Amino acid sequence: MSDNTILVSAKGKGRPRSFDRDTALMTALRIFWKLGYEPASVSILCKAMEINPPSFYAAFKSKEMLFLEAITFYEKRYWTPLLTAFENSDAPLKPLLRDFFNKAAAILLNPETPSGCMVVLAAINIAPKEERIAAVVKELRQQTRDVFARRLQKSLDKGELYPNAKLASLADTFNIMLEGMSIQAKDAMPLKDLQEAAKLIPNLIDPYIKDPQ
Repeated sequence: MSDNTILVSAKGKGRPRSFDRDTALMTALRIFWKLGYEPASVSILCKAMEINPPSFYAAFKSKEMLFLEAITFYEKRYWTPLLTAFENSDAPLKPLLRDFFNKAAAILLNPETPSGCMVVLAAINIAPKEERIAAVVKELRQQTRDVFARRLQKSLDKGELYPNAKLASLADTFNIMLEGMSIQAKDAMPLKDLQEAAKLIPNLIDPYIKDPQ
């Protein structure tokens, strides 16, 4: 049995059955994406994940904890590899940005996942009273912005950018562009159109880069 497989009590009598936690988290993500956090009741989530309420609470403690685990799972599976590769790459900055936003568009419209970034969509849809969720979502968004900032600083240190480059503003802008792409993906923009639009984003560095490439 893998580390992600959990034993849950069956609805009737007999031996507990198992379910895959990653599969359950993806199922929950789709429900939260389709219905929103508030309307997605524990009853609806249990039915979708094919577990009973006692097993739900044993595995996830609460709907809030499930949501937090689900979006963190989503971020680590789909975004952390791309962001890590982007930050660690020594490729020239402008082609690197083109590649990043092109791949980001593909993630946002990946048929295996809900369209649009779940973290960004959560930031829009979570009610103010959900303070813990709002704080986690804000931190995840900030982490993405900080990746842009560190990679821009790396290019500045390498002499790729002029000293007057507005790194903080550029990092903010790239993050805003990425979040805007998420909204367009949620609205079902075709992948080709989203990638065409994304090609223009790296041009924002042209005033600050020594070799526009």
